[in-house]
Amino acid sequence: MRIFTGIFLLCLSAGTASAEFSLRFDSWGDIPFCNNGNPKSVNSPAFVLTDIPAGTTTVQFYFRNLNTPAANRGGSKRLAVPADGRFPAGTFKYRGPCPINGVNTYEWKVTARNGNRVSGNAKARRDYPE
Repeated sequence: MRIFTGIFLLCLSAGTASAEFSLRFDSWGDIPFCNNGNPKSVNSPAFVLTDIPAGTTTVQFYFRNLNTPAANRGGSKRLAVPADGRFPAGTFKYRGPCPINGVNTYEWKVTARNGNRVSGNAKARRDYPE
């Protein structure tokens, strides 16, 4: 009976976990089509952060091509966090998606910081071209 009570309490506590820090971008934004492997500097897409870790003062965005992970595509400097977690398109510039062979999968990662301490990470992936 004690085992069942323990399992029940464990399951109950799992259901009350806090929401997870997340990153979303719904489109690439207004960027020129590119498929020659020579990415251009383009405006960042619009981002929405939800469930930002408590105490977060800045965030930093990183961009990479999962098909060629050694290629550095850039990102942002540390940015102050808006109260609503929304970053409009064009907040910063980065080297945009530009696969040579067909569709590639790209990933944005955002690192949240409280001062210099990392308070969380979130990722979002999207194919280009779509």
